[in-house]
Amino acid sequence: MSTQRRPPRRVCLFVPTKKTKAALALVAASLAALSACTSQTPATAPNPATSTTPPPVASVTISDNNATALNPRTPVVVTAANGKLTKVTVTNTAKGNAVGGTLSADGTRWTSNEPLGYGATYSVVADATGTDGKPVEQNGTLHTLTPAAQAYPAMTPAPPGAGATFGVGQIIGVSFDHAVTDRAAVEKALKVTTNPPQQGSWHWIDNKTVHYRPPTYWQAGTTITLAADLYGVDLGGGVYGQTDRSVTYRIHDSWIAKADGNTEQMQILHNGTQVGSMPISIGKDSTPTHVGPHVISDKQQQVVMDSCTYGLCPPAPGAYRSTEYWAERISNDGEFVHENPNTVGEQGSSNVSHGCINLSPENAQAFFGQFGLGDVVEVTNSGGPQLPIYDTYGDWELSWSQWQAGSALH
Repeated sequence: MSTQRRPPRRVCLFVPTKKTKAALALVAASLAALSACTSQTPATAPNPATSTTPPPVASVTISDNNATALNPRTPVVVTAANGKLTKVTVTNTAKGNAVGGTLSADGTRWTSNEPLGYGATYSVVADATGTDGKPVEQNGTLHTLTPAAQAYPAMTPAPPGAGATFGVGQIIGVSFDHAVTDRAAVEKALKVTTNPPQQGSWHWIDNKTVHYRPPTYWQAGTTITLAADLYGVDLGGGVYGQTDRSVTYRIHDSWIAKADGNTEQMQILHNGTQVGSMPISIGKDSTPTHVGPHVISDKQQQVVMDSCTYGLCPPAPGAYRSTEYWAERISNDGEFVHENPNTVGEQGSSNVSHGCINLSPENAQAFFGQFGLGDVVEVTNSGGPQLPIYDTYGDWELSWSQWQAGSALH
């Protein structure tokens, strides 16, 4: 039996030629490049910690810089961004005095804390340090307005001395030495605070005078504070308030005298309770005493009564000039409560005076010792006209609604 052998396997060996070697090298390079593109942690990634962006430079702003008619009450404000203020100087260029101010806790805002002057020029120099550590300076100029006139506010009554008090009928107010055309602006600048709190309203007596009162007399023991913040306030027509003023008044117990022309008696009331009565003689038919509430505005132990003060001069019939004692003024046209020994016989029975309320020497001294500024004398049944509102303190003649109607803000 014959045996056949398989032919031996042929083993092929790859022997690269020059061309194949070059092709293989190109493939290897491509694979290396692909591997580099898909790498998750490139060796050349940027490091944020090495950023070189510089810190911002400080910026300083001056409010109303280059203003030409700045209201002197408007505060100067200087602010800094990207830094802090280190020094702010605001100087009146004519007088050389500096304006005070306060810096905020974070050093970014400076605000003046006192008013500027009228018609003045101010230079502003603001220094700051930026977050970059570098200093910055900002300069500015401000010009305040020049009023056509400045109105001075006189207080009514005048600021009292220590310990002085007033009666429950006391009227308070402000009088100006220039006419006011913007009454609402004035009333907004006037603030009345009372303790205990009480309602009140302003009423314009004329274009220079404004008064304030409650609906009825003040409560006994009231403290009244009037603040007139008028500096920088345009009163109209280019007239500005000259200054700010403030005053406090204290009201004592209620003392009211009720003078009746029919009974010729005057009742004395203390805190609403009658504590006495005095015979009186008030104005005769030809010279009647004004009717209505009167408020004592002055008191003198001795005063000269002269009819010429209200236009009745010698040799006109009824003209007079005499010295009277224990006199308290209750109106500006010559009405007083005073001693008159010559009419004691008529006191309590008939009215014979020129308009005053006559008392005996004893009663006049007692009245003088108890009644004072702001206390009230109410006159009824006198046959006379109502006391004019403009006659010192005729304010109580008006009803509350009439009084309120005299306010520019009502």
